[in-house]
Order: sequence, then C-alpha cells, then structure tokens
Amino acid sequence: MIYMHTVGQAARVYSERTALAGGRRRSTFRELHDRVGDIAASLTRHGLHAGDRLALLLPNGPEYIELIYACAWLGVAAVPVNTRLSAVEIDRVIADAQPRGLIRHSSLPAPTAAVRWQLVIDRDAWHADGDLAPEPIEDPNATLALIYTSGTTGHAKGVVVTHANMLANVDHIRYWMAVEDGGVYLHAAPMFHILDLPIMFASPAFETCQVTIAKFSPRAFCEAVQRERVTRTTLVPTMIALVTEFTALGEYDLTTLQHIAYGGSPMAPALIRRIRDTLPQAKLQQGYGLSEAGFLTVLQDQEHIDGRLASCGRPAPGIDVRIVDETGREVATGQSGEIVARGGNVMTGYWNNAEESARAFRGGYLRTGDVGYRDAEGFFFIRDRIKDMIVTGGENVYSGEVEAVLLQHPAVREAAVFGVPDREWGELVAASVVLHSGQTVSADELIAFGRRTLAHYKVPRVIEFSDRDLPKNAAGKIMKRLLRERFWVQQERAVS
Repeated sequence: MIYMHTVGQAARVYSERTALAGGRRRSTFRELHDRVGDIAASLTRHGLHAGDRLALLLPNGPEYIELIYACAWLGVAAVPVNTRLSAVEIDRVIADAQPRGLIRHSSLPAPTAAVRWQLVIDRDAWHADGDLAPEPIEDPNATLALIYTSGTTGHAKGVVVTHANMLANVDHIRYWMAVEDGGVYLHAAPMFHILDLPIMFASPAFETCQVTIAKFSPRAFCEAVQRERVTRTTLVPTMIALVTEFTALGEYDLTTLQHIAYGGSPMAPALIRRIRDTLPQAKLQQGYGLSEAGFLTVLQDQEHIDGRLASCGRPAPGIDVRIVDETGREVATGQSGEIVARGGNVMTGYWNNAEESARAFRGGYLRTGDVGYRDAEGFFFIRDRIKDMIVTGGENVYSGEVEAVLLQHPAVREAAVFGVPDREWGELVAASVVLHSGQTVSADELIAFGRRTLAHYKVPRVIEFSDRDLPKNAAGKIMKRLLRERFWVQQERAVS
C-alpha cells in the first residue's frame, strides 16, 4: 500500500528524475521501480510472501533502500537490525522476530541463530531470472517493519509499524518540513533506525533524490554534500558537533545544504550558535519521537529562540499529544506529567508481546515514558525519562533540567545526570561530563556553576569526568543505564 503511494507514484509522475545515488550508481524513479520489482521477484522465488519477515543487517547504502521498498511491495515485514549490536544481541533479535530470511553484509557480525535462508549481499549473486513479482499489496494494516527499540533500559522490543502508520508519518513530514519538490536528501544517520525510515518513503513522494554514505564521519559527510549538492539531512547533535569541529570544513562547498533536522536530544545553546555560524544558510528543525510512533513534535527553525531552545516543538494535525498524571488524567498547562500520544502514526503494539503492548497504552494513548510539560502556546518540553528521574530526600529531580544547565558551561561538551545510592538521602545527583578539547574545569567549579540557577537539592554532588564520548545508542541518546548501574550493583534497591 505505502509503496504504490510513494515510489510507484514517483515512477509514473517523475519517471526520468534521479531517485537514488550512491557510489557510482544512479537510478531514475523508473529504473528504481523496475529494480525493486526484480528484487521483489527474487525474494518471492526464495520463499518470502506477504506476512513473512526479512531481517536486514546492512550498512547504509542504496541496496538497503531498495530492499525496504521490495518488502513494502510484497507485504513482507522488514526487520532492520542495529549494526552496532554484538552477535549475541543480534541473535536475540533474530530469535524474537523469527524471520524467514536474512540479508547481511560480510563486514558485520554474523548471527548464529538459525534462519531458513541467508544472503551475504556483497558476496552472493541473486537474480530474478525473468520471474515476475506479484502485484504490490494494498493492505494499509499490513506490517511494514519491525523496528527494535534501542533498549536504553533493557532488552529491545519489536515495534510493529504498519503501512498506514508510515503513510501518516509521510503526511506529517509534509506538514512540518515544508518539503519542496525536488532536492537531495542525505542519509547520514543509521538507516536501521526509525529516524530515517519515514524519509525513505517521503522522499519519492516529494520528488527527492536520496543519497547514502556507508558510515558517518565529518569528511564523508562534507564530501557527499559537496558532490551530490545535498539540500537536506538528519543528524543527531553529536554528529553536528563533529561537523562544526572538523578542521577541514572550509575546504568544502556546503552552501546547498538548506535544512538540517536533528533529534535524539535537544542541542546545547552553544552548539546551536556554532552550527548557525558554520552553516548560516541551513535551517534547523528539532524532531521528537520514538520507535513506537515516529515523529510526534517538531521545533521549527524560527522557533529556536531564547526560552524555547529546550522545547521539542508542537505536533502536526492528526497527532494528539497530552500531558497526564499517574491516573491518566490531563494536567494543567505548565504542570509536569507523562507525555502520551495517539494518532495514525502510533504503533499497533509490540511483536509477540501482548503484556508489554498492553502496558504501553492507557485510555487509547501511547505512554512515551517521558516526563514533560506544555506551555501556554502549545510547545512541549521534555524533562526526563520516567525511569531516569532521581528522588533525593523526597524531592524529584529531572536529570534533563540539570543537564541543560551543565551544558551551558562553555567547557562542557556532553553531560549525563543520574542517581547514585545514598543511605541518608536515598539517591544523590551525579553527573558524567565530557569537556571540549583543550578546556579545563574542576568538579567544584561545575557545582558552583550549577548553584547559580538550580535549587540546592538538584545540584550534582558527584561529578566524574570522561576522556571519551559518553555511551550512546543508535539514536544518539546517552545510555544512562550503563553509567549508573555500576553504582547500584551491590545495593538492595536498584534503578532500572
């Protein structure tokens, strides 16, 4: 269903426009459609049919996009596998999804879990041999993909994304991004993540050429933007920081880059100023979402102003986002509670996990697990993950609020705040901090800096400095569980 409304339509309307570019390969929308039909025929010959699942363990590349499209054509659920997982973690995904086939790249860890059919895409030949693919499916409720959650607090779960879910996301992208027909989109972030999946279908719908780079680096990014005249991309703040710090940045022509969307976390004000100085023509858009729903809110470029930089923006029509208390009742403007949402983009549930699916919804709304509030103009602000909230001496501390203050210090590049055990207070506020290269600051100085704007109980009592980037998942979110769990190993009570 989603295929014919996006790629299929582009093949009819923009048949000779460039649709896909990567390495030496370039395809028009007509050529892309024909290629996807051949791949769909090959998958059918290998026994994949509507309702089956196909695992994809691949780096970014044109083949990835073509395979996603072929799955959509057939009604086969694509299972994009996080390329950063260990072999053991990949096995868990394979065991849970039970795919009929696996297409992987030889450079990535090979799972040991049994799969009926495997193809190593850079070694094995596979062709349709003149076979014809069945007609593209038209079922809006068919499963398009199983997106495995990033698992910041435990084992990943398979989010069931339907064709109708994805079509809703495409509609929302049109509203937020004001996508002009034409242009070139660069897939710089990992394509196995929900961040890029909607763009794969929105791009052909908006006559946009897609470009890929196998792995992000500042140099690879700049080379691709200059070579392909890229107009749009999506990055996480860590990537943006690396681009602004790239010493050879001035050697490249990046003037075509008009839009940079980012997500995973808000950007520190200092980083926003740096990217505006570095690429003054580029408009910024912060997107807030999750695997279970895709995009929920967006902060537009003109809304990046003082007092609103910590906001994740406002929803599009068709997405109902609210703030509720522990009973599910909506709270007043400015009061904190859990962010919940409903709309056509929200998942149907988790794969083979009725218990977690039921727990994820209340009163028809998806529970995001994020604590936030809405201001009088409808802008949403995220305070924390519910499981990351710190309770010290009976007071609630939202780690996001403390992190935002620490990131205002000119020496701080990254900060993660979490709770550590304390017999007297229950928990103490702790922080892991990464400094900008060449910068120095002491723990006492950061504590004093925090006391200027934070209540006493919110100020970190423990600060540790790291000489390497803080651990992150594929979405660029800091995995606080890995930072704090070592403090709780011997404790009777633990934080999940």
